[in-house]
Parts: sequence; structure tokens; C-alpha cells
Amino acid sequence: MAATNIKGKKLVIVESPTKQKTISKILGNDYIVRSSFGHVRDLPSKDIGVDIDHDFTPTYVPVDRAKRLIAELTAVAKNASEIYLATDPDREGEAIAWHLVELLKLPKDRYQRIFFHEITPAAIKESFAHARKIDDNLVNAQQARRVLDRIVGYKLSPLLWKKITSGLSAGRVQSVAVRLLAERAKEIADFKEQEYWTISAQFEKPQTAPQFWARVLKWQGKNVEQTTTYHLFAEDYKVKNTVFATEASLAPVSDVLRKGPNQVVKVEKKEVKQKPKPPFITSSMQQDAYNKLGFPSQKTMMTAQHLYEGIEISGQTVGLITYMRTDSFNVSKLLQEQTKKFIGEKYGAQFVPAKQPVYKSKVMGAQEAHESIHPTDVRRTPQAMKPFLTADQYKLYELIWLRFVASQMADAVFNTVSIDIASGDEKTCLLRANGRTVKFPGYLSIYKDNEEDENTEDNDSALLPVLVEGDELKLVSLNSKPHKTTPPPCYNEASLIKTLEKHGIGRPSTYAPTIKTILDRKYIARQPKTSKLIATDLGITVTESLKGFFKEIMDLSYTAGVEEKLDQVAEGGQKWVELLKDFYANFSRELAQADKDMQRPGAQKTDEKCPVCGKMMLKKRSRFGEYLVCSDTTCKGKINLSSSGEKVQPEATSEVCDKCGSPMVIRTGRRGKFLACSAYPKCKNTFSLDAQGNKVAASGPIVTDRLCEKCGKPLVLRTSKRGEFLGCSGYPKCKTIVTVTPEEIEKIKEKASAKQEKKA
Repeated sequence: MAATNIKGKKLVIVESPTKQKTISKILGNDYIVRSSFGHVRDLPSKDIGVDIDHDFTPTYVPVDRAKRLIAELTAVAKNASEIYLATDPDREGEAIAWHLVELLKLPKDRYQRIFFHEITPAAIKESFAHARKIDDNLVNAQQARRVLDRIVGYKLSPLLWKKITSGLSAGRVQSVAVRLLAERAKEIADFKEQEYWTISAQFEKPQTAPQFWARVLKWQGKNVEQTTTYHLFAEDYKVKNTVFATEASLAPVSDVLRKGPNQVVKVEKKEVKQKPKPPFITSSMQQDAYNKLGFPSQKTMMTAQHLYEGIEISGQTVGLITYMRTDSFNVSKLLQEQTKKFIGEKYGAQFVPAKQPVYKSKVMGAQEAHESIHPTDVRRTPQAMKPFLTADQYKLYELIWLRFVASQMADAVFNTVSIDIASGDEKTCLLRANGRTVKFPGYLSIYKDNEEDENTEDNDSALLPVLVEGDELKLVSLNSKPHKTTPPPCYNEASLIKTLEKHGIGRPSTYAPTIKTILDRKYIARQPKTSKLIATDLGITVTESLKGFFKEIMDLSYTAGVEEKLDQVAEGGQKWVELLKDFYANFSRELAQADKDMQRPGAQKTDEKCPVCGKMMLKKRSRFGEYLVCSDTTCKGKINLSSSGEKVQPEATSEVCDKCGSPMVIRTGRRGKFLACSAYPKCKNTFSLDAQGNKVAASGPIVTDRLCEKCGKPLVLRTSKRGEFLGCSGYPKCKTIVTVTPEEIEKIKEKASAKQEKKA
């Protein structure tokens, strides 16, 4: 729309084109809605962009896509009657609004800041009633975080390049996350497995059914179950075992149980209530989506973004959930009332709690002004929305909807029975039988946690006989089981996010990008079958190097402390420049010491023999990863290693080298798989492979008969991650790219293959 047609209308600037589309339909013709397409300014990509000597003054530059956009927004803003900045309701959104004000050169009387936690007509119209100016404290908190992370990244990364290998990076949150996995790898490696035994007894009351099981609780006055606590880097990890270290140690217990008498000494019956869990926040949504749906955190956030920004439903774009970056459990009173009515109508009055639940956040630094993640309208059930959603959107929406509705339902109620049995006498051997039955399912009728689905050793209390103190029991059988203590488990995405959240490291918006970054940097890797996260040798090497010199940055409590200080900046209780000065004073000293004393890791000796000459190989590292190389510098023997440290073995083929007659094998290089002569390094004949693994050319891309329109040089068929294309053979001087259809590519390959056969 031309700027001249905007005169007198109100301009609303949002962050994304999807929100622009949704909100335009809600606000109608009196408003013009435009998108900033995310960030409009940032620190420069080619230098640090922070003047450390002058109060850490940042230098911001427009991002590439914003240069033309700002000119368009300036023209629209000039003719608008009112301007509203409606970026996301968090610190990052506040900072984007501030950057827009700066770039558009808006005086204070020309704009208002509005925000909303859900994209619904009611929420958006309500936001105009609470319009305000930019909150400088929120902007400064975000600015301090950005500058702090830039300093750490730009100062540590060159150090790692110099001391370890090029292409590495470090970050305030990512380095601590890698350390969690590196420490866990060490704990698992150092763990000493131990065997232990448990024993249970099956009893019956004569002339009374049914039989039931009880486990030995105490032996000779001591608790049988023991826990050994390991004080790990991130948390205490308890290893369960018993006092019975061998099968032979159970013999005296068995003798006492067989000899008896076995008498009931205590019966306790109780009614136990179990409360539902609160609605989702970012971290708990990511954890449940991973555990129940198998969604990586990045996928969860992307799918949630679509649900938040709006889905096309019967010709209307509707935001189905509230803002998905939050650490608050809050729910609006209006929605609680709507949900209360919905639960009563759909499930029955008994499922409506006597008092509306209130959940208090246990997350460090939680911003309570936010809302939890929940449906914008509880009456939009997952089943009703299913026709309008993709498979992934439906799965996540259903999870969010069920968790929220369950959080507003009545408690589950259980009848529990606990029976203590003395064998011989109470001081010699004490056993306990537990039973539990559901009296009222409450919220469990629609939502269960994984741990609630797991089987326990408890009896069904409905099947326990009616017993009273003094009843004599008959021993039916004994059951002893061997067990082994297990090491701390490897992290997966869910448990890593849970640990980061527990210790206040990072914020809701940082979990997914942090995990993606350290995966991309190959500091950690996913195990193929289990999807567990493990620290790579590179991650362990970087962690060990940083840990010795940067104790504060690598310390979990210090990193969480920085987050608390950033919260104080947001609340106006801390000056952001003073925060940075305090941080940099010690950091600069540690940096200088590390530059002086940090040693480059040398090549590691291995037990692997060189496939070329038979001598021992060394493990080395390049920016492309680890590899094995022959210890004899005159030998060309080399074996690539995968990100998990396994040898990348060449694949045998039926192809024969057209130069020396040796078998051809498939090897993996920087650009993917290729066909190579097995006689390497004597014969260096290679062929490229296409995406389907077919041989396409010898020693380079296929040269075609087509000429570049810009420089006249031949076009060649090249392959990238996105597929095949024609590129100028004059690259990098000429960067012409031509897209071609699959049919054209096939013809080019057939022609090249015919030429190759003729040449052979």
C-alpha cells in the first residue's frame, strides 16, 4: 500500500509476517500492520562492535534485510496518525522496539509500546488500553546480555583458535552446557559398578485370600535400602543399593523368614491426594515434547511459534496458544473461569476443584508478569483443531491443551495401605507391603506424566487381605534378585534443559539455540539410536582448556549469578555498565593468563595400526574434526573419525579403477561421500557421487556445453546440501548460478557418462 493511502491510519509494527497477517485481520481497516522481520539492528558481524574502554558502548548496524525495510517503514510512519510497536512481550522484544525507535528516528510523542501474550481479538484490543513508552531497564538488560556474550565470544574464540584449532567458538552459556556433558562423561567413565541383592517374601493369612508380596525393609535394626550420594558438577546423583552385597548374605534372612513367626505389627490406611502439575513454561514444554513426542527443542519452538502466530481456521487466522517463551505459571482469571465451566460440562462437576489452582514459579529469576503456555480458548479442543493443523502442530497443541486443562482439574485421590510385618521379632527382620488404588482419577483421567505411567513394586490395595495388628501370616515363597548399581545417565535434550533451568543458566529463549549451537560446533553429538547427548573429544578438550583458566565463566553458580544480575538490571536495581565492568575486570586478567600459559593439546597416541605401513597412528584434530594419522611423517596413512570418535571405514564397491585396476571404495570427505581408488596414495583416482550415490564425474564437476551469460565460461554441474545446480567454472570471480530441472540434470549426466565411456 502506498504511503499516501496510509494518511490518518494507525501503524502497528510487529516482528513476523505471520503475525502481521493475523493481526491485520483482527484490527481492520483503521490500522496498517507491518512486520520488522525480526531484528533490525545488531552488533557488526566482522568485529566486536563494543568499545570496552568507553563504558562498553556498543556500535549497532542495520541487518542486511532491514536496510530497504527501514526506508519503507519510515515512509509509512511519516503518514500514520499513531504508531504502535507491538514486538514480543520479553526483553528481546523490548530491545527490537527500541532499535525501531532509533532507526525510524521516532520522537517520544510519536510512538507507543504495546504487547500481548496471545494473538486474540480480546488480548490485542486490550493491549491498546495499556500502551506505554519503551522500558529502558528491559532494553538495558537485553543490551547487557548481548554485549556480555559478544565480549566472551570475541575474546575466547581467537584464544581457542590459537591454542587448540581454528574454527572453534566459546560462549557464556554454551560453554557451561558443554561442561555439563563433559563432566558427566567423566563421571560415567570413573563409575565403579557394584552388585547388590534384594529379597521379598510372599505371604498369606490362613483361610483368607489373597496372597501378597512384602519387601524386607530392615535387617537387624538397619535400613536395608542404602543410597550412595555422588556430588556431581550439576547435581547430587544417588545410587541405590542394599546392605546385601552378595547372594550368600541373604541366607540368614531366608532362615529367619522360614522359621518365623511372621506377624503383622502395623496397618496404616490413608487417603492421599496428588496435585496436577502446572501449565507449561518454555522449559517444561520442551522437556515433555521431547519425552512424549520425540521433538528436539528447536522443532518444538518452531512448531509452537506457528501455533502462537496464527493458524488458518475456516477462513480466519487464529492464534491457538499464548506466547511460548515464558517462565511464569500465570493464567488469566478470564481463561480460568472459562476452563472451569468447560471442565464441568465435559467431565463432570466432580472434576472441578473447590478452589481455582494457583501455581507459584520455582524457576530462578522467573518473570511473573508473563503468562504460562496455554490455549487461547480452551473450547478449541485438539480434535476440533485437527483438520486445520499439520501432524506436528496437532501433536504439540494436544500436549499443551491436555497439560493446561489437567492443571485446572481436581486432584487425583488414592487409597493407600501400608502393612508392616515382623519376622522373628521386629528388631531382627521387618518387612513392608504397600498397596494403592485409585479412588478418584481427577486430572489423571486426561494427563499422565511418564513417571506416573511406570510400574511400581506396590500391590493393588484392593487385592490385599484385610489384616489387623497381631495377625499371624504364613510364608508362601521367597524371591531374591541380583542388581547392579548404575552410573549417572547420559543427558538427553530434556534432562539437559531441566538441569540448565534448575540452576538458572540462560533463559527460556536460549535453551534451544544453545543446544543447536554446541551440536553444530561438534562439541557434543547425538547417539544415533538413543538420541542421548554425549560430549565429543573436541568438547572435552575445549572444556578442560577453559576450565583451568576461566573459573568464573565455567562455573555453574557464577553463570546463574550473572542471570540474577541481569534480572536486577531489568528491574532497575543494577546499572548495566557497572555489571559489565565488574565482569570484565577479572575476565581480562584470566584472558591474559590463558594467552600466556594455555598449552596446545598435542597428538594423542593410539593402539590403531596404520593401514598403509603398519606403524602406530596418532589422533589429531583439524577444524573439520578428529582423524588418525600415521606416526611416520613420510607415510600418507590417514583414517577419518566420526563425531562420536568411531573410524569412518571406506565402503567396498564393485567398481574397478580405470587407471590401475584396483577396487574402488566409497570414502567420506569434507563435502560428503566420493568414489576413490583403494590403492591410495599410489593411485589418486576419484569420482564424485550424486545424492543417490551414482558416479557422476571423474576428478571434479561435470563440465557442460552451456556458457555463462556474464563471462562466457562453461557452466559446470555442482552439488550442495540443497541439491544440484549449474555454476560458472570461473568461480569465485564469477558467481553465476543457474537452477535446472531434474530432467535437465539427468540429460547432463547421461551425456557426461557417454563421453566417459567413449574415452575409456
